[in-house]
Amino acid sequence: MKEIAVFPGSFDPFTYGHLDVVKRALKIFDKILILVLNNPRKKPFFTPEERMRIINEILELEGLLDRVSVDYYKGLMVDYLRQHEYNLVIRGLRAVSDFEYEILQAHANAKLCPEMETIFMFTSPEYSFLSSSLVKELAMFGADISKLVPEPVIKAINEKLERETSNLSGGE
Repeated sequence: MKEIAVFPGSFDPFTYGHLDVVKRALKIFDKILILVLNNPRKKPFFTPEERMRIINEILELEGLLDRVSVDYYKGLMVDYLRQHEYNLVIRGLRAVSDFEYEILQAHANAKLCPEMETIFMFTSPEYSFLSSSLVKELAMFGADISKLVPEPVIKAINEKLERETSNLSGGE
């Protein structure tokens, strides 16, 4: 029996690296739940609602809505897992530096929720450099991010940057 796996993250924004992990995880699991979380150490670019809308647009374009869903939670991920009776978590790894952070998180989560298991998936090599922070930085400088994120992300970033520019210039 295959199970539902939860793929948590801030996804601010959702990248081709995230999509790669989802598609590869679907080879193992029947369903994936993308869980949008707030990272208190980061200042978000998109609201949780915007992130969920963008991810759902991507999933629709990719034809994945039948096997992948999106939810948002403001508290601890382990609390969400308990409330919904999930016990499998997928985490993507790009490099050794990710592993050090993620293993500590997995151990802490296991202490809080012993029934939870964390499964690590290495990102495909072509996305090993890719991060949401990099995407946002490149976009703010007007770089082409079309090879890094799906079209709904590009559209949402451009709209947000245009609104911010318009607000700075007094809406003229």
